[in-house]
This record gives sequence, structure tokens and C-alpha cells, in this order.
Amino acid sequence: MAWRTVTILTTTEASDQVSELLLEAGSGGTMIEDRNDVYALQKPEGHWDIIDEAIAERMGEDVRVSGWIDTEDEDALRAFLEERLALLRERFAPGDPGKLEIGMEPLETEDWSESWKRGYEPVRLGEHFVVCPSWLDTPPEPGEHRITIDPGMAFGTGTHETTGMCVELVEKYVRPGDHVIDIGTGSAILAIAAAHMGAGRVLATDLDADAVRVAADNVRENGFGDIVETRAGDLLQVVHEQARVVIANIITDVILSLAAPVRQVTCEGGVFIASGIVAGRLPEVRLALERTGWEMLDLLERGEWAALAARKR
Repeated sequence: MAWRTVTILTTTEASDQVSELLLEAGSGGTMIEDRNDVYALQKPEGHWDIIDEAIAERMGEDVRVSGWIDTEDEDALRAFLEERLALLRERFAPGDPGKLEIGMEPLETEDWSESWKRGYEPVRLGEHFVVCPSWLDTPPEPGEHRITIDPGMAFGTGTHETTGMCVELVEKYVRPGDHVIDIGTGSAILAIAAAHMGAGRVLATDLDADAVRVAADNVRENGFGDIVETRAGDLLQVVHEQARVVIANIITDVILSLAAPVRQVTCEGGVFIASGIVAGRLPEVRLALERTGWEMLDLLERGEWAALAARKR
């Protein structure tokens, strides 16, 4: 097999037609990199925290459409593409299909089922936790809590600063026997960490049914199936009990929206651990919590992110 990555420079308006051309040439799929897509996803200021406009700047002016084609004759493939692109340019007038330049690079093949694992190291969180992939079976050190979650998981593997800060607060505020609720659990790292800290019962919820399925698998893999329960759905729709500790590692706007309703599922004197907060919006979050009856207990900041713990008054 002689696989090649084929990339054609074009415009937003012509990208779909270029994509169809690569599919016709034998690519099993295509990828379109268009800076305009980043701008289209950017919500008004203050409503979205995870879109970085620098991404768009790095992408450049050209739209890049890429495909992966298996061919022994690169010259014949290039000739076919050049002929079809010339027709596209002619028929696209008076619009602008862009440069329509073709780039080709050989694609090295290997055993991806094993090679993707190279380079992954355990991730240390807080004082006592280590997140390890399943293929590393080294025994934990004395006093160390091991959480087994495979890298590459779409719902989080503990590498983000917000997760690390959240784990530190879980270590500090979860007591043996506590009832804990983890909102937006993702891969269930925080729910598992709470169980390691001695929580008697943990309820892990998420709006995404796929995330809940993954979370349930991770909970069983880590041996806490009898302590951690997973549920799919919105907080107030699927939670009908109170906990001493409630955790939410999400985004700023969701934390703001939870300030009042999360009190309904928190015991008197209970603790709300919130992370995923953009540091620049921390005053806004603190004000919302104070206005809805929370007393600040703890604050952590790391890079552009912040996490906090507050007590229900």
C-alpha cells in the first residue's frame, strides 16, 4: 500500500466541491480546515470560554481540504486532480475557488493499535492521585491512589489544569462516608477520586449519554461500581437527593447558572466545588455565589483557570 496525504488549497465557497473531488479520487473521507468555521462558532463575548481566536490566525487565509488516497502512481493521481480542478475553476466563475494548489506527502503506515500508546506517562493530580492508562500495571506507591483511564478518551483524562485543581479540592473537602454529587462527570475522574477519598456514595451525572456510558465503564474498571452511580440527564431532572459535597468541573457560564439551583441538592453547611472557571471571570462567579447564599472557602488559580470551594450558608 502506498498511501498519500493529498491537500488542496481552496476557499470556503469551493471547499465542498474540492472535498467531493478527493472522494471521487479514492479518499475514504476528507478533512476541511477553514478559519471561518472558528469565527462562526465564536459566540458573543462572555458567552463562550473555550474557543481561542488564535487558532483561526494560525490556520491562515487558505482553506485546506485533505484526503488520504492509496495509489502507486502519484503522477497519474496528480494529473487527474489537475484536470478536474481546471474544470472546477472554469465552471466556478465568477466566484473564486482559490489557489487550487495540490500538495502530496507519503503517509507512513504502522500498527496504530500499539504505536499510539508510546509516549504516554501517568498524570499526577493533587497530592495522592495518579491517572494511568490500562496497559501500565505498575503497582501504586504507598499512599498513592491509582485511577485507570486510557488516554485519547473524548471525555477527559485529567491533563487539564481545571481537573488537577478540582482533585486538590476533592482531597481537601471530601470526608469518609460523605454523599457526593459530580455534575458533568465526563470520564468520572472526579467521582472516582471522591470514592478513593472515602465517600460512602457518589452520584455522577452528565447530559451526554455517551459520557455516562464511558463513566460507568471507568467506574467499574476502577472497582467502585458499588459506590458510584451514573445517571444521564440534567441536574434537577435526575437528582432528587442532597449531598454534603457537590462537584462541577464544567465552564464559567454553567457554573453561573448552577449557583442557585445547586443549593437544592446541597446539605446545609455542604460544600460546592466548582472548576472550569476562566480566571478573568472569577469576580463574576464569586458575586453570583455570594448573592445566592454561598460563603467562599477556598480558591485556586492555575494559568488562565480558577477553581473554588464554597459553603452553603
